Amino acid sequence: MKWNGWGYNDSKFIFNKKGQAEFTGKRYRLGGMVLPTFKEWIEKTFGASLEHKTTSRASLNVNDVPPPIVNEEFLQDLRATKISYSQDAEDRVFRAHGHCLHEIFVLREGMFKRIPDIVVWPVCHEDVVKIVELACKHNLCIIPFGGGTSVSSALECPEEEKRMIISLDTSQMLAESGFCTGHEPDSMEFSSLGGWVATRASGMKKNIYGNIEDLVIHIKMVTPRGIVEKNCQVPRMSTGPDIHHFIMGSEGTLGVVTEVTIKIRPVPEYQKYGSVVFPNFERGVACLREVAKQRCAPASIRLVDNAQFQFGHALKPQVASIFTSFLDGLKKFYITKFKGFDPNILCVATLLFEGDREKVLQHEKQVYDIATKFGGLAAGEDNGQRGYMLTFVIAYLRDLGLDYYVIGESFETSVPWDRVLDLCRNVKERIVRECKEKGVQFAPLSTCRVTQTYDAGACVYFYFAFNYRGISDPIHVYEQIERAAREEILANGGSLSHHHGVGKLRKRWMKESISDVGLGMLRSVKEYVDPNNIFGNKNLL
Repeated sequence: MKWNGWGYNDSKFIFNKKGQAEFTGKRYRLGGMVLPTFKEWIEKTFGASLEHKTTSRASLNVNDVPPPIVNEEFLQDLRATKISYSQDAEDRVFRAHGHCLHEIFVLREGMFKRIPDIVVWPVCHEDVVKIVELACKHNLCIIPFGGGTSVSSALECPEEEKRMIISLDTSQMLAESGFCTGHEPDSMEFSSLGGWVATRASGMKKNIYGNIEDLVIHIKMVTPRGIVEKNCQVPRMSTGPDIHHFIMGSEGTLGVVTEVTIKIRPVPEYQKYGSVVFPNFERGVACLREVAKQRCAPASIRLVDNAQFQFGHALKPQVASIFTSFLDGLKKFYITKFKGFDPNILCVATLLFEGDREKVLQHEKQVYDIATKFGGLAAGEDNGQRGYMLTFVIAYLRDLGLDYYVIGESFETSVPWDRVLDLCRNVKERIVRECKEKGVQFAPLSTCRVTQTYDAGACVYFYFAFNYRGISDPIHVYEQIERAAREEILANGGSLSHHHGVGKLRKRWMKESISDVGLGMLRSVKEYVDPNNIFGNKNLL
């Protein structure tokens, strides 16, 4: 794994000796492929140049790492439990952060002021109980660590914390089962089941399988007050407020999730990808709303705006043959010339159907019939599959951007159907306006996609990025712009978060989101379960 970027060390976007972009490694389908138009896209979109390059530190300098705070009595008790632990600088730094832009920027440029003092690796529920008991006995702080993919500053250590901080890494408690849950967040390669529960996660196939709250049957959590769990594993209970909903979304503030019982299904018999091109974003949104209304959404249906379509097109690999290139040209000619679609306005929806073969084919026809009513044209399985697969490599692009003075991030919200278009337009315009006012010299990328659909609305996922050459404190400027974008989302009727969670990054808006009384209820639970703030990451509250 990279110590200061996303994913695996052998997987990254680079510019080769010919100046062409390519993706290294063999873990992904894009591996080893040349992306002939990406260089032109990044230069045109951001004003970036291969001549203007920044350099990240090649390796971690352990002398930069803050020394650990050590509680010798705790260490003596921990050794007696035989639970694995480490105080090595590399292990501590790796678990000191998630993947917010400012966290990765800090790793490339310097070091965190506060990091965990020790990493422990429990292998079972009983190990976690022992660790929590020892933390309570010695008044230490615990920050649970799953896959480390947080984008809400949830894993950052509070700088003012003077107690010894334990990073409780649950990675050794995972077990491969061979079953299909259908829960596939973008971070599924690296994130953990406990993390999905703790952040109220959502996946790309939620239309069939549901969000994490729809999949969970039973949860066991270790808290300073004791163990929280229901007395039986049944499909539904009418026994007051659901205690699972105190646990889901608690973001490591109450305890450690040690066991989760989750619904499973047989691996689907048949999968089929697809895509639809629409003349504009408005038509695409109207189609997705009708699909949701008729409750016939495929496992995944995602609509990208034109800027994101252009972005995806720039990541298209070099074609294998002249014949393939000729076919691509015919498709483009048909859509833009014969059908009159403007390539600077059109948008694309990617589809994934799965299940029984006969039902999939019937389902596919129903969705395409609806799309036709809104001016949509079938754009092929290849485009659908490529769009789906890009989900797992797109996070690697930020590391490349940082090498060339381009910083970027994503954020999400959920919004009622009648406000989707206004929110998308207003937030993107606000980002452009804020960039100009904050002295960003180059036009930013401001783009969105609709990623999940519901009866009452949709999840909208934004990307924004800009070239920060000429700006002395780019992270501060970025954070100001992101804050303004979040304010715009809330002003347009959007939620504080759909699935990224709150962490420390968005907790300033919690009172506005759930009311003063609601916030008080959460504080009361925290005070009862964890009166000494053993789980002191300072998320949410």
